[in-house]
Amino acid sequence: MLSRRKLLAGATGLGALGLAAAAGATAFAGETAPRIPATLAHRRPRIASRTRTDVADFTLTHLSVAAPAAAAVRLRTSAGWGDWVDLTTCAGGRDDKPAPTGRRSLILARDVTGYEVQTADGSAATVTELNTVDGPAGAIQAVGADRIGDCELPAYLSRAAWGADESLRFSADGATELWPVDYYPPQAFTVHHTGVYEHNDDPDPLATVRAIYYDDCVLDGYGDVGYQLLIDEAGAVYEGRVSGDDSLPAFGPDGVAVANGAHVGQFNAGNIGIVLLGRFTDTQPTAAARESLVKVLAYLAGKTGIDPAGKVNYLNPVNLKGGTVDAIQGHRDWATIGAGSTECPGDAFHPTLASVRADVAALL
Repeated sequence: MLSRRKLLAGATGLGALGLAAAAGATAFAGETAPRIPATLAHRRPRIASRTRTDVADFTLTHLSVAAPAAAAVRLRTSAGWGDWVDLTTCAGGRDDKPAPTGRRSLILARDVTGYEVQTADGSAATVTELNTVDGPAGAIQAVGADRIGDCELPAYLSRAAWGADESLRFSADGATELWPVDYYPPQAFTVHHTGVYEHNDDPDPLATVRAIYYDDCVLDGYGDVGYQLLIDEAGAVYEGRVSGDDSLPAFGPDGVAVANGAHVGQFNAGNIGIVLLGRFTDTQPTAAARESLVKVLAYLAGKTGIDPAGKVNYLNPVNLKGGTVDAIQGHRDWATIGAGSTECPGDAFHPTLASVRADVAALL
């Protein structure tokens, strides 16, 4: 049987070089645990549409692009300028706050030396350059596990294992938690894709999870990552929104109610969000990612007693918004009862959710 390290490296193309380069790579049994790297961030406000920008401050791992309208980006590497690619965005946000204005997209930007953003209305964009692997080392990381409860996985990484900088969730003086956790009875499950440019065949998914965390927590102002669980192309599962005991991600101390998220604007309480890392507009998730998704959904459905093939009458206790939805549905499906429109979880992947539901029911 492959070790978790070899399985992750083989399935994602991470390899020895990528593992050595990723300062935040998870340590496994018998290995020296690396330290959590602090995220380096440089914000460039009001970049005019069609302005070519050079990367100068540090080597990039990701870009976060915020624009008031639809936008496209192209990246420059040593091979020259790439093609223009439309940016996608998800209508997330906390239930207790207005939805973020404009659109924000996260982009994988390894070996990128420059970029250009074009907005549909000619307005300026704000770009934040990120490096989630080379920052100053902090606390020692925890070791990854291979299961959530009784759900066996290629790997499970708690927040400590993937390198969450917990100080980001607090005010500058560390005294105030920016988004205190509330817990609500579970009602539904929502499947997402990150939908971001160049995230398929990601050489360092741990770095991307840290970038998603920074993007949600700091740049979008949620105060934490908006999803409860994340799944990479190797099928490894990552703990998202802080919830207490790492052995029961998403669930609170009582093991029954679930932590509030910010993955479907205004429809989060009791709604567990699972996101697959990648963009599935024109392609399908890997077999390993889909298998882990089915296993995780079966675990959640079994634990909550929710029929994965059924309908639920969802009601958000925070704002009293709701309606009848599938127990397992894609992010875009929430638009039928008033959520913002989105392409998530991808034009190619979304039609296969019926088979996902059937496989979850069969596994149960």
